[in-house]
Amino acid sequence: MNLTLLEAELRRDEGVRTRPYLDTSTPPKWTVGVGHNLSASPLPAGWTYPLTPAQITQLLATDIADTLHQLDTHLPWWRKLDDVRQHVIANMCFNLGIDKLLGFKKALAAMAQHAYATAAAEMKDSKWYGQVGDRAVRLCSAMQTGVMPSA
Repeated sequence: MNLTLLEAELRRDEGVRTRPYLDTSTPPKWTVGVGHNLSASPLPAGWTYPLTPAQITQLLATDIADTLHQLDTHLPWWRKLDDVRQHVIANMCFNLGIDKLLGFKKALAAMAQHAYATAAAEMKDSKWYGQVGDRAVRLCSAMQTGVMPSA
């Protein structure tokens, strides 16, 4: 998987913040950088706000590595998918967290069977789809077609 492309996708989808903010999840969580959950993973000792671009990149790299590890642990088949669909799953996992992603039982089962139209339909038939706007539209399209739409 192209990690540079995934990083760019996440920066676009999550936004980049140098100072903490309450995200829109339920319940809201203090977040900084590129969707970095401060409750789950506080900043390293000595870091102060505003974060530097290097600090944000470091946090993002760690968060991406953790996301991929969670996917490898819970959905080992995901690495056998093509690059675009790996990006879709990684993006969703980064956004939702592994526990909420695992709640997409029908979509994940369809993905594992390479039934991508069904997987996309199941993704659309979710609360998540209505909450994340263009991101969900783009990810569903990519899941169905195998082509990642730009912007």
